[in-house]
Amino acid sequence: MNDVAAPVVVTGASGHLGANLVRSLLAQQRRVRVLIRGKAKALEGLAVERATGDVLDPASLARSFAGAETVFHLAGKVSTGCELATEVRAVNVTGTKNVVESCLASGVGRLVHMSSIQALARAAQSKIDEIDESSPLLLATDRSRGVYDRSKAEAERFVLAAAEQGLSAVVLNPTAVIGPYDFQRSPMGQVFLALALGRLPALVAGAACDFVDVRDVAEAALVAEKSGQSGARYILSGTRLSLVDLARRWSDITGRRAPRFAAPMALARLSAPFAPWFARLAGRRPLFTSESLRVLRTQPPASRRKTSEALAYRPRPIEETLRDTWAWMKGEAWL
Repeated sequence: MNDVAAPVVVTGASGHLGANLVRSLLAQQRRVRVLIRGKAKALEGLAVERATGDVLDPASLARSFAGAETVFHLAGKVSTGCELATEVRAVNVTGTKNVVESCLASGVGRLVHMSSIQALARAAQSKIDEIDESSPLLLATDRSRGVYDRSKAEAERFVLAAAEQGLSAVVLNPTAVIGPYDFQRSPMGQVFLALALGRLPALVAGAACDFVDVRDVAEAALVAEKSGQSGARYILSGTRLSLVDLARRWSDITGRRAPRFAAPMALARLSAPFAPWFARLAGRRPLFTSESLRVLRTQPPASRRKTSEALAYRPRPIEETLRDTWAWMKGEAWL
């Protein structure tokens, strides 16, 4: 590693995507500085510079971004409807605003902002059941969508406005991220674990989502840093599957039987409000909520044509993702 090279800074480095991106950056012999609040299992044993701070603390951002070549802004608070809306908005909106302002003040060369497919809405006049990079951002007043979706849209607006002011910034919108190095046990990581342990009594019929390998998202972020057009967004999608199909493929790889019963969506929606209560009694986070079912029920397919052409983006087969996730889970003694 070149000690005099300008560092790249990663916020949210201890999360699922952060753990993978940091490893990809180190593989490129980059000088990596991570913004963290304390110890992080995802970063143990890695040759990174640790900067203590928080996206809600502008002073710590100023210190962390000093001399930075690029900032990868991954820090965010995912919400499935059980988290406090004020906390979600604080991290996703105020935190991003602070990051943008610190990048401008510190003269950061490039900002790569990790948004979400959930920040986008279908155009009102569109006759195609699909979203792409030209789709509009959600309106803050759209109460048909959850606080996470609206907060990610609002945060993306800050980034795009800064790009118009001269900040070199690119936006990435991944779909549902899955894969290895999931040290904090993401919502989908918990679902995979529950399936492997036989703790998921039923699946949900009529629910589908697009799943993308976390390593493909990390690699796309590196390409976007160098080749992405400032002020542009790029959708990072993978494979669209029903939950029933995903569970069956996971069963084929793990050898663990998938639930035989798939509850109709209407029945799942009736029981969803009680799931957080039962999960708290068991000392776990709920595997599904009314909000997560809404996403599975209403999220349209996502086109990645622009990303494929501009960033040479080619996501791997989902079977590879599932095999590697299972191998990593066993290596980490999740079972």
